[in-house]
Amino acid sequence: MKKEKLLIIGAGMAAVRFLEELVEIGGTERYQITLLGKESRVGYNRILLSSVLAGETEPQTIELKSLQWFQEHGIVVRPCCEALHIDPIQKRVWTEKEKIPYDKLLLATGSVPSIPKLPGIFDQSGKLAQRIYTFREINDCNHILKLLSDAKKAIVIGGGLLGIEAAYGLKKRGLQVSLVHLMGHLMEKQLDGMAGAILKQELEKLNIQVLIQTRTIGIENKGNSLAILFENHKEALADLVVIATGIEPNCLLAKNSGIAVNKGILVDSRMESISHPGIFAIGECIEFNGQTYGLVAAAWQQAAIAARSFLGKTHTQGYNGSLPIARLKVAGIDLLSFGRIEPEHGEEIVLYAEPNRGIYRKIVINEKNIIGGIFLGPSSHALEALQFYEKSLPLTCAPKDLLTEGTFTTKEKPIENKPEDFQVCNCNGVTKKEILQAIQKGSSTLKEVMTISRAGTGCGSCKGLVQRLFEKTTQKSISDDPSIHYYVPCIPLRKRELIEEIKKRQLRSVSAVFQQLAGGKEEAACKPALASLLRTIWGKSYKEEPDARFINDRVHANIQKDGTYSVVPRIYGGITTPEQLRKIADVSEKYKIPMIKITGGQRIDMLGLKKEQLPLVWKELGMNCGHAYTKAFRTCKTCVGIEFCRFGVGDSTKLGIAIEKRFQGIEAPAKLKLAVSGCSRNCAEATVKDIGVVAIGTGWEIYIGGAAGSRVRAGDLLTIAKDHEEALLCIGRFIQYYRENAKYAERSYSFVERLGIEAIRTAILSAPEAEKNRLDREIEQAIAAYEDPWKAAQQEEFPYQFASETSCPNPIS
Repeated sequence: MKKEKLLIIGAGMAAVRFLEELVEIGGTERYQITLLGKESRVGYNRILLSSVLAGETEPQTIELKSLQWFQEHGIVVRPCCEALHIDPIQKRVWTEKEKIPYDKLLLATGSVPSIPKLPGIFDQSGKLAQRIYTFREINDCNHILKLLSDAKKAIVIGGGLLGIEAAYGLKKRGLQVSLVHLMGHLMEKQLDGMAGAILKQELEKLNIQVLIQTRTIGIENKGNSLAILFENHKEALADLVVIATGIEPNCLLAKNSGIAVNKGILVDSRMESISHPGIFAIGECIEFNGQTYGLVAAAWQQAAIAARSFLGKTHTQGYNGSLPIARLKVAGIDLLSFGRIEPEHGEEIVLYAEPNRGIYRKIVINEKNIIGGIFLGPSSHALEALQFYEKSLPLTCAPKDLLTEGTFTTKEKPIENKPEDFQVCNCNGVTKKEILQAIQKGSSTLKEVMTISRAGTGCGSCKGLVQRLFEKTTQKSISDDPSIHYYVPCIPLRKRELIEEIKKRQLRSVSAVFQQLAGGKEEAACKPALASLLRTIWGKSYKEEPDARFINDRVHANIQKDGTYSVVPRIYGGITTPEQLRKIADVSEKYKIPMIKITGGQRIDMLGLKKEQLPLVWKELGMNCGHAYTKAFRTCKTCVGIEFCRFGVGDSTKLGIAIEKRFQGIEAPAKLKLAVSGCSRNCAEATVKDIGVVAIGTGWEIYIGGAAGSRVRAGDLLTIAKDHEEALLCIGRFIQYYRENAKYAERSYSFVERLGIEAIRTAILSAPEAEKNRLDREIEQAIAAYEDPWKAAQQEEFPYQFASETSCPNPIS
């Protein structure tokens, strides 16, 4: 069968993505494909131009596809070939040298910079004057880079995403930079006034001067400098000027050829021209339902639909527009904006702000659905909020918990179970399939996979997914990367080294650690790990900060999927009294607690409490906290032992209660569940606990590293203790060793497997007496520092944490 001629005009990101989609579904068997590109370079990643300008990415590494890839799929690539006219009747495209016939045509001509027509911007030929540049193509970037050696001062006109990224790139290259913006705050299409003000403040911390509400009226030559003239009769001198005042669809070719155009090329839900069947358009050049799109994610979506349209296939659903999502890629500033940032019909606003720390978080809610949001500054829940928005999922948590550093989980498939077309990296539009292809090419390290696929090289938020996919696919660890051994990624120190530095510098708060050991840059994802470590080191003298802990740890209760909380009082060894049971019953009735559940740890869980009820419930119960919510010693399960059981050979209840009273609430890298069995029948299941003790008549076997959750592992025998006192001593030494050497969130079974039981035995049983004494001393200090959190919370330093879910800390109106 003779192939149809498919001609593509435009060789940018949208066109390349379309070709990937078309190749994947067999389009090369039907079409003979020619790609025309106006630029000399074909198919490079424009998103990374700001990284190239900043010197963070090499220019040669931003190609989306190699020339070999096009050749392998029989695609003819013609760079430096500009389409001048389309004849839709004869189905021909004119270039400077020839007329190219086609059967089907795809327009992916992108956008062009929107340049204000100000005096001095253009020369007599109508081109930009010398030392004035836009920032849209790789050639723009190259021209700017050539001037850097002689330039000291730059001015960027335009305070949108591109202008900010250009300003950052120039500052990173050592220039003195001013960012000039006409409107009242930066990024006015994506941010409200308060967020814009905080962003301005954060840019100024990077030594970028920001001038807002400043109208530029012209540019003049003044000797060897350019004078930028402002409406307020002031001026500023610069060695180069970058114009970043927006973009507009590049649809002049289509318009001059008689194809229907408004703001952009008008297309239907199949991405086909509404005026000319057989002509399709995607990317920044199109208009759909009155909207144009300057986002790469929209182009990816349109490319997938267009590819299937070319083969007569029906996409899952036709194009219905794309969600507005914007990310700022500037080191030290995390910014995500999506959807409607202001209410239009009385929707609810929930926000949290700490302006001095550069934090602003806001979501707009219609009933239970997020319809927009702003996350400026570090946040561990920004992507979770985005997921609720993108998938139109009703909220399964209290809205405020998305804005504070709380914790909850959505029922989401792990990356290895996602379909191959799942987009892992939104910045660079990288699918799971492309990452797998990079792995199959022989990439031996995570870094190589990221370099080849470009996943994780944008904002970096998807790096964890890429790592998991790499490890699950190759069955390799990433231990060849030294950063994997760091306790937290943002501080280049192993755990022991970090502890030494913290002690030496007397750093008692998470912000102090960031300030002195991370260059002042805070990363939200690192805060809980650092908070846990600091509490382990300093005990009572650790300085609590409101956003450094997960929501469970801050309110000392376990958040549930509906935004309510559960309370688990401590019941030592699972042995209770009528008085305790009566208190639990009375409180449950008074507060109408929906569910009372006996747990696997021999305690009673009271589920369905509102946050503001927690302090009252704790007070009326008068019982100690069971720590069922945090990374700490949880509970010690026991059997009946020798008191009533006819098989018991050891007093398991007495030892279990002694263990629980001694180590209750001790901070650990992950939760610790213990058990004591009074004989080898092991009714308390001690051998599958983090630490388990089994009576054998002549003493007590101590097991470590057991598991009975998502994986099952029999614990390794650490030692045999002759009595309760020795058992408590050995358990204490192991807990302290685990606290000092495990990674954050590393359960004991992973820790024991990683180090090996022999190494652990040597470290805590065969160590010199001085080391044993040190371990004993450290755990004793932790025990002495214990304070029941439910009692301490009555004088909570941050009382707003127990406020009603409808209230907001630090509200900004």
